[in-house]
Amino acid sequence: MESPALEPLRDGHGRPITSLRVSVTDRCNFRCRYCMPAEGMDWLAREEVLSFEEIERLVRLLARMGVSDLRLTGGEPLARREFPKLLARLSPIPGLEDVSLTTNGYLLERQLPELVAAGLRRINVSLDSLARHRFEQVTRRDALDRVLSSLRAAEAYPELFPIKVNCVAMRGFTEEEILPFAEFARRRPYEVRFIEFMPLDADHAWTPDSVLTGAEIRAAISEVFPLEAEPREPSSTARTYRFADGKGRIGFIDPVSDPFCSDCNRIRLTADGKLRTCLFSLHETDLRTPLRSGWDDDSLEDLIRAAVWRKELKHHVNEPGFVQPPRTMSSIGG
Repeated sequence: MESPALEPLRDGHGRPITSLRVSVTDRCNFRCRYCMPAEGMDWLAREEVLSFEEIERLVRLLARMGVSDLRLTGGEPLARREFPKLLARLSPIPGLEDVSLTTNGYLLERQLPELVAAGLRRINVSLDSLARHRFEQVTRRDALDRVLSSLRAAEAYPELFPIKVNCVAMRGFTEEEILPFAEFARRRPYEVRFIEFMPLDADHAWTPDSVLTGAEIRAAISEVFPLEAEPREPSSTARTYRFADGKGRIGFIDPVSDPFCSDCNRIRLTADGKLRTCLFSLHETDLRTPLRSGWDDDSLEDLIRAAVWRKELKHHVNEPGFVQPPRTMSSIGG
């Protein structure tokens, strides 16, 4: 018998919290320049990473508190051993309406049948260039053909549509990718989404000038392919546009130039069991230790509610004195 629903989770600013992003591993088979250093990452020890049972318990509790949208991330989540078995444990949890995956696509093709059978209904594939040498430049891996093959394989599963392709927009690099990606979105059943480069890189090379804004990209596309704005869904990170002739869609996630904090409904759980209330949080709440110390669900619920109540009103990326969080994107979970 399933446990009853609990009072919906809200932060201290009155925002309902309905979206959870769970990092299942900090390990990754790429070394993207906006995320990780080329060498020298200190990976979590196996015992530091939440087990499948621990992840399931926390997701079940949060689903009872009103979380309906679950996204599984990494690192590279498909690098986690027996990941489809975790997905199969999570997707049937009562209250979850959407279970999705963010992946670099390298291991996706061979796991697709098992993932869809386990309940996967949405994927986001990270892809920053359609040119082999430039893909290798940003990921430090020669793997473009394998990622594109995974995307083509995903087209055989209409339950995954629209397949979303995420491109991090970096000044001095992405300008050459804009029109090829726009044409890609028109030819294939993909929604290409440009994401502004955020200060979460391991090399701390980010500066405001390194951000290629969504507005600049939209202007460049519109000169060739006129765009029509679609209504923004509440709490959505992306603003989406149709091509005026109806051939495809494209999206823009602009956390630096056009923050969407006012109706943020997201929290994050890191691979080592830390609850983060903002991507740019400087503080996090340890849930792993209480889990392993035998806390009951009521005590865990109180701890989670107290942490979420303190959720930041907004990030401060564009303000003087902004401090980049010590964790990189790969360690936080995308």
